Amino acid sequence: MSRLHAALLVLFFILSTQVSPSIEVDTLTPARPLTDGQELTSAGGRFVFGFFNPIESNNRYIGIWYKISSSTIVWVANRQHPIFGRNSSLSITTNGTLIITDQNSKTIWSSDLLGLANPVAQLLDNGNFIVKEANGDDNVPRSFAWQSFDYPTDTLLPGMKLGWNLTSGFNRNLTSWTNPSDPTPGSYTMVLDIHGDPQIIVWKGSNRQGRVGPWNGQRFSGMPNVSPDFVVDFVMKNDEVFYMNNTTNTSIMGRLLLYYTGVVVRRVWDDDTQMWSTFTLEPKDTCDMWSQCGSYGLCNYANSPMCSCLQGFKLRSSKNSDFRDGCARMTELDCRNGTDGFVAIKEIRLPDTSRSTVDRSMGLHECRASCLGNCSCTAYASADINGTGCIIWTTELTDISVYSLGGPDLYVRLAAADVGQGSDDSHSRTMAGIVVSSVLGTLLLASVGICICIKRRRRAGAIPFASRRNNEKHEESKDWELPLFDLGTIIAATNNFSLENKLGQGGFGPVYKGKLGEEQEIAVKRLSKTSAQGTDEFMNEVMLIAKLQHRNLVRLLDKDKGVLLDWQTRYNIIEGIAQGLLYLHRDSRLRIIHRDLKASNVLLDKDMNPKISDFGLARIFREDETALNTRRVVGTYGYMSPEYAMDGVFSVKSDVFSFGVLVLEIISGKKNRGVSISEDEGNLLAHAWNLWMEGNAMELVDKSISNSISMVEAMNCIKVGLLCVQESPKDRPTMSSVVLMLGSRNASLPNPKHPGFFQIRARSNESSDGKAGSASINEVSISTVEGR
Repeated sequence: MSRLHAALLVLFFILSTQVSPSIEVDTLTPARPLTDGQELTSAGGRFVFGFFNPIESNNRYIGIWYKISSSTIVWVANRQHPIFGRNSSLSITTNGTLIITDQNSKTIWSSDLLGLANPVAQLLDNGNFIVKEANGDDNVPRSFAWQSFDYPTDTLLPGMKLGWNLTSGFNRNLTSWTNPSDPTPGSYTMVLDIHGDPQIIVWKGSNRQGRVGPWNGQRFSGMPNVSPDFVVDFVMKNDEVFYMNNTTNTSIMGRLLLYYTGVVVRRVWDDDTQMWSTFTLEPKDTCDMWSQCGSYGLCNYANSPMCSCLQGFKLRSSKNSDFRDGCARMTELDCRNGTDGFVAIKEIRLPDTSRSTVDRSMGLHECRASCLGNCSCTAYASADINGTGCIIWTTELTDISVYSLGGPDLYVRLAAADVGQGSDDSHSRTMAGIVVSSVLGTLLLASVGICICIKRRRRAGAIPFASRRNNEKHEESKDWELPLFDLGTIIAATNNFSLENKLGQGGFGPVYKGKLGEEQEIAVKRLSKTSAQGTDEFMNEVMLIAKLQHRNLVRLLDKDKGVLLDWQTRYNIIEGIAQGLLYLHRDSRLRIIHRDLKASNVLLDKDMNPKISDFGLARIFREDETALNTRRVVGTYGYMSPEYAMDGVFSVKSDVFSFGVLVLEIISGKKNRGVSISEDEGNLLAHAWNLWMEGNAMELVDKSISNSISMVEAMNCIKVGLLCVQESPKDRPTMSSVVLMLGSRNASLPNPKHPGFFQIRARSNESSDGKAGSASINEVSISTVEGR
């Protein structure tokens, strides 16, 4: 080899190391800083420490991530102080202080001042970045002068503590990122609240979003069972109180994440799929949101409506089914004469304990006597699942929900007259109200009670119907020619409302399938007496369905045909829904905003043709109206547009957003609820968006139809779906444009912008910028949330 060739090879080697400088080092010392491009790897090779930039961002940060998943950042040092440029470094001073400097040698971030003689910094294989004396023991945390585990960001790793050092007042909590591109502390904080009986609370600013707890000796009340691979520890000592996860097998990689939308997820790495699997999520449904049913209200997501008053209480508000003001006692307590008693409420998550008092030395009988002796006591319970300890409440009971995994019973104090009486809000009573819609979408049968009312009014004259338009009331009188059926016919058609015939349940109440005669299939909607929706919504649906005629409106759900949903069928369903919405928005003689478009309201006939149904919440627009504002936000979380859910503003673009969600659900076979997504994202929209930005949009397609898929059509539909769920209403297409987009598969479509994510608003009328993330967790239509 010539000297020239040898020199060129040496030069090439030198240039190569400068261009691709991914150098791994063992420890940091004052003489050996970490520069941008170098990485510190844990001894077991599980974690990496170094410089990174988030997706869609040029800002540089120093953090820790999993080696198997470089996008999974578990800790960030300078989350509030990004680095601009790449000529920066992390060094450790001779006394052990960590310092990040930029290309101009300006200090960006530093740790606490330490007084070490011979400091080194290391990354342990549990993900903890530590500073210690060079001869310190890696297995003794107390020997660490500084550790990243004391300063969590949005992730709790096994071995990390969430809680308080009571001696120093030091508190460890989780704070969400602002968004996936910005690790700056976001709106949500997860803390261990040690007031009263300790519980875990998620805050959005100064407003509570949800909680789990209190600790019942085995788990936090309301927290789902964790994987058997995890052990949950809760420690209460004189000097500290904390919550911790640990794994039963050190080879298992798991983490708990406070997502930027306020959702808390627990994830485990799956070696087979090389992906993170989600096995618990909070909130898992609407009842996990803070105090959804007010004081003395019980939230049960499985019921419709989901709120009821505890035994011995009634709605405080005179407005029907309005639980925002909570419930009030039917009979006042009589502490002076000692006649009060208790009723045991079972299988619930105990009320908020932040203002309770706890005595862990008491037994249950002593606890009862203590409560009776205190005229302010409203309830008591065991502090431990084994019956020991005593929790006493002296304030109103709030944030109570059904929890079937067991726990201490809650003993609610009642006046003697109310002990043993049934709940004022029994779910067993239903108001007669039956609506029937046929496969052809032209038949609507009224409920028994309402039908009788209609008959009587017909004999007396016209039926009055009040429709609201932009807070103006207009009276219309018209005799709708609707077929009427007696109760016996409906009972025979539905096999006496049998469970086998039940299709589902919504805001009105349960819906049953049935058959009139030999061939005519019907759906029967039975209106519950405790439904949040009533005569207005019922008559609204009667009027609209009687007026609207379109082949893609109103249908019968046939769940048995799900196996036939290949790609072509799904594509036809998407097009059919689009045509139906276009008819409502533009082509019908009434301009209709549906306001509750969702999967359960788009039903399939025997030929798999989609039919949009349930017009109880729909609104009629005048020709000169483009958008309306309401204080009564109705619809379904997960399908509601951000501007509607947060500000009460709705328009045709609200339905477009719902349609976009529906398109992505049809393509993926997944719901837009975070619990159904196994990847890092909190909901389907976030997941679809991230796949789109990574160039992996086809990964969204349901694997069960991979053999029948048309990639051109699928990519076109995914893009249309993302265009429909853009955050700003003005960016979303109209349904006429959507129909054209779906029909022009080779057309050049605009690139979608970031989807609109939103978080369910708590009952407090907090302000919101409408840009928070989404935990779309409720499939039941709502009609009681107040918009701004």
